[in-house]
Amino acid sequence: MSIVSLTVNQLLIMAIYMIIGYVLRRLNILTRAGSKDLAGMLVKLVIPAILINSFCEAYSPQRLVQLGQSTIIAALLLGLSILISRLIYKDKPLENFGASFSNAGFMGIPLVRAVFGAEAVFYIVPFVALLNVLQWTYGCDLLKGEKSGKTGAALIRQLLWNPPVVGIGIGVLIFLTGMGESLPSLAATTLSGICALNTPLAMMVLGVYLADEKLLTVFTTPSLYVVSFIRLLLIPLISVVLLRFLPFPADMGQAILLCAAAPVGANVAVYAQLYGKDYAHASKIVVLSTILSLLSLPLIAAVAALVLK
Repeated sequence: MSIVSLTVNQLLIMAIYMIIGYVLRRLNILTRAGSKDLAGMLVKLVIPAILINSFCEAYSPQRLVQLGQSTIIAALLLGLSILISRLIYKDKPLENFGASFSNAGFMGIPLVRAVFGAEAVFYIVPFVALLNVLQWTYGCDLLKGEKSGKTGAALIRQLLWNPPVVGIGIGVLIFLTGMGESLPSLAATTLSGICALNTPLAMMVLGVYLADEKLLTVFTTPSLYVVSFIRLLLIPLISVVLLRFLPFPADMGQAILLCAAAPVGANVAVYAQLYGKDYAHASKIVVLSTILSLLSLPLIAAVAALVLK
């Protein structure tokens, strides 16, 4: 399946789940309070499960080296994304969060699997992991309006004791001990089932948010297009230039770039609701950038194929 066809397919799946959430809210089957509980479950259960599951790979020295290389690339690209977003949206936390973090889990993973094969998914594990950690720490501080006045101990506690980091810690332990390929069937099936909740729950929550808003405003608000441009084109194109000068395998760089070029992550709306921000506005950012990614992702993939050789 081509990257264009896969992107369209993922977009349609997201739209269907979002419509279901929209209808459930309109029928008052799912309330705002209920959607907040679902958002909490996503952050504290489903996301850690995804991270643990990502490390369920057979251990080998070569895989360990690849993990280290992909971690360096992920850190550089995420750092670049955060820097650009902060320079442009210093006083707009929702836009800052949205431009900084992509929808690497739902859009990135299937794209990488389709274009580079199942083995290449391992390359993007550090990106997905670091993205979730940064959302929980840096991103949440943005939305809460906290300044950098925390003590060293407080920063360490926030960094180490949060759901994504706990998930990563368990995942790394499983990988290094070689348990990733030999988990008991009961544990593996349960973990996979929890991971499968991610996309339906996240998109249904978005549908609930949008049910109380005028959908036309998604396409008639100029500021939403600006955020989408930064997330879908500006950041990925600058990332391509950076990757061109890094001494890592081309396929690894291209795989991680697809994650970095994905649309705004649905978690911006999830976290916005958790911290009492304008989650309806955040939902509109997610929806518009996801639709526009139908055009941008194939373009970025084509550019990367030409530049990263």
